[in-house]
Amino acid sequence: MTSSPEKSAAKSADPVDSLVLHATDNHVAWITLNRPEALNAITPDQRERLIQHLSHASCDPGVRAVVITATGRGFCAGADLRGGPSTGGPQAGEQVAGERVAGDVARVIRLGAQRLIGAVLDCEKPVIAAVNGTAAGLGAHLALACDLVLAADSAKFIEVFVRRGLVPDGGGAYLLPRLIGPQRAKELMFFGDALTAADAARLGLVNRVVPADDLEKTARDWAERLATGPTRALALTKQLVNASLDTDRTTAFAAEAAAQEINMTTTDANEGVAAFTERRTPHYRGH
Repeated sequence: MTSSPEKSAAKSADPVDSLVLHATDNHVAWITLNRPEALNAITPDQRERLIQHLSHASCDPGVRAVVITATGRGFCAGADLRGGPSTGGPQAGEQVAGERVAGDVARVIRLGAQRLIGAVLDCEKPVIAAVNGTAAGLGAHLALACDLVLAADSAKFIEVFVRRGLVPDGGGAYLLPRLIGPQRAKELMFFGDALTAADAARLGLVNRVVPADDLEKTARDWAERLATGPTRALALTKQLVNASLDTDRTTAFAAEAAAQEINMTTTDANEGVAAFTERRTPHYRGH
């Protein structure tokens, strides 16, 4: 993407790390991967910065929605297996210094790719992926962990792990069966074929496919609409939906009742009820 969010993000990017641009506009946090020459393959530095931005978005009342996107031709080519400057620990596939012992690889995955995907799933604001190009491996899972996925018509999704003789990481075997069922998930993971944006939408991995030139505008429209909504109600709804596939009915119903109890203490819930009874449009403040 080469549109306004990137330009505004570049001005406010942390001088320590310009590889992940960040800007807040109309209560929307735009997080932009910015290594176009590497198709935005994620380094440990970038991973830690993404996690940091998502964590801050959760607790910042000025942020009410998040968009994750990228510059250049690729959304994210996955973990950067070639290494590079790092302050965040090794990536999957990188050698751990010294003699490898049992548990090293699992620790790298747990503290790396899985933490990143968990940060998206656990973010207390709705997160939109605006997929501008190829999303492969961890990059595909980064997009699919988001609450809503918009894709340019030129985008592709690739479960690339099998091509490298690797097991999927970054929560792929958790996310995909929940989105499209186990049989379709196995087909994508066993063969590693590129999936077009149109096919991804047909399978239910993508909410909407748009022309590449319309991607930023559509993401902005959706994000700003979410940013004017009842933020805490959206957060609780996200938690309920994400947890529903891992719980039984009794637990899910109890969580729903607890969420209703919590939500009815918010200003926005009172405003929504008042607006309904007064037959006017509600004005939500995000708390």
